[in-house]
Amino acid sequence: MRITLDIKSMIFGFMAAGLILIAFSFKNGQNDQPGKYRTTIGEKGGIVILDTETGAYIIAPEIRDFGKVQWIKGDFNATYQTGKDNKKVN
Repeated sequence: MRITLDIKSMIFGFMAAGLILIAFSFKNGQNDQPGKYRTTIGEKGGIVILDTETGAYIIAPEIRDFGKVQWIKGDFNATYQTGKDNKKVN
């Protein structure tokens, strides 16, 4: 069995492959824009929830039981200026 390729088929193949690569390289535009709240979970189970618009945050440094979480709230601007602005929230 002998297979022959003509120039037209090769060009069509390269264009189809390029189109597929371009289609897979596009990202959803919503993922690039940050939301109002950001959540991070640390390696030891600590949770930080940040309001990106105001700089307010709440932290749960340790999660011992699922029912008992000690939340600490603060503000990044005040924490930066004074060094301490953590208040416990129940």
